[in-house]
Amino acid sequence: MLLDLTITQLSQGLKAKKFSSEDIVKECYSNIERLNPSINAFITIIDKDVALKEAHNRDKDRGSDSSVLHGLPYVMKDSYNTQGIRTTAASNVLADYVPPYSSTVYQKLVDAGAILIGKTNMDAWGHGASSENTDFGPVKNPWDQSRVAGGSSGGNAAALAARMTVFAIGEDTGGSIRNPSAWSSTTGLKVSYGRVSRYGCIAYVSSFDTMGPMAKTVEDCAHILEIIAGIDQYDATSSPQPVPHYKDHLRDKLTDLTLGLPKECFGEGLDTEIKASIMEAASLYKKIGINIKEISIPLLEYGVPVYYLIGTSETSSNLARYDGIRFGQGRGEFTKETMRRIMLGTYALSAGYYDAYYKKAQQGRTLFIKEYTRALSECDAILMPVEPMVATKFGELINNPIQNMLADIYTCQTPVGVPSLALPCGFTKENLPIGMQIIGNMFAETLLLRLGYAYQNNTDWHTKKPNIGEHGK
Repeated sequence: MLLDLTITQLSQGLKAKKFSSEDIVKECYSNIERLNPSINAFITIIDKDVALKEAHNRDKDRGSDSSVLHGLPYVMKDSYNTQGIRTTAASNVLADYVPPYSSTVYQKLVDAGAILIGKTNMDAWGHGASSENTDFGPVKNPWDQSRVAGGSSGGNAAALAARMTVFAIGEDTGGSIRNPSAWSSTTGLKVSYGRVSRYGCIAYVSSFDTMGPMAKTVEDCAHILEIIAGIDQYDATSSPQPVPHYKDHLRDKLTDLTLGLPKECFGEGLDTEIKASIMEAASLYKKIGINIKEISIPLLEYGVPVYYLIGTSETSSNLARYDGIRFGQGRGEFTKETMRRIMLGTYALSAGYYDAYYKKAQQGRTLFIKEYTRALSECDAILMPVEPMVATKFGELINNPIQNMLADIYTCQTPVGVPSLALPCGFTKENLPIGMQIIGNMFAETLLLRLGYAYQNNTDWHTKKPNIGEHGK
């Protein structure tokens, strides 16, 4: 299958005329037509003839200096505004909303010659860890269709795992890229805050939201990030920090580096198979010359309350704009989970409670920044789980609001703005994917990608794909 190839391999094959963009697009639609009815990864699928016409044009105008993404089909989480193409955030509030402008990330991909083939399903407004909190039906995990795909970027991960796309663009606030990547055996990068423009992406928590790549491999993520990263005049929070040539540094030697293992992440509550897989990964890193050191992050247990107090407060403000006059549907269309978060946030911001809750959470956030600065002064990067459990059965998270929030225990630690790379590191006895994450200092994406690339060069977990149809039929 062409869709088993990496972005590098596909780009080289296209330039050598071994196959065409039309061939790749046809393969995507063949898999979408065959698998999406059961997986439900998409909210909007671009008309096949439109995509094929664009692929034909990309084949005609391809040159030796064309972008590595030129002519490659991809999908976007349905939180990105795409001019002329419906954008819903998986909510009936925006069921018929067609934006008059495009997000910066989408425009950069258009300019690079990539071909959008669909907008993917997600937890409505980013509110969830399972892609069950959606008005367009839950996303099923291609590895076991009785289980969730993770969230909130679950549609992206499912489409990647099922080979319905070459790559995907997600959004991560407190784990929304990393969680589904871990549960689907794909690779995803939560970038440093400000590394990629947020302009045109529907906000969940404005001070946390990050836009990033999801793909089959670390190398693919490096290619995508190099194109979508950078300062943007439309986003005052985007960073002027220069964008490195990430792909050119993937093979740099990893010398005198130390990976920290936070002892708080490997105690009670962590699935034993997940712990064993990550310890095996640590052993592999040790074999290739990287030092492994136990560290401590004592504030870890406070991550969930700090994250959710700030998160619900900001989302209650952000969602106030979605009235029926401007967007077509009334606020009564919000799901129970979204209404719960609006009420929590409104309460935390209300008179008499602001100091006790929101202000206290912001103080806690400052302590987390100091905590991670201290921890990362003892090591170059941190290795830890993405989730305490493997992909859950349907209903286990969406019907238990507290458990739904606690699923973010290891991923909501990044409101401090630091980047984190999630990648496959094994499977359980039931053949369910296991993922790990590597966290670094601000704008340390180059290092994280090098570490991830070295790991994938010495393992083959990322090459595995599900035998769809075995479960859940």
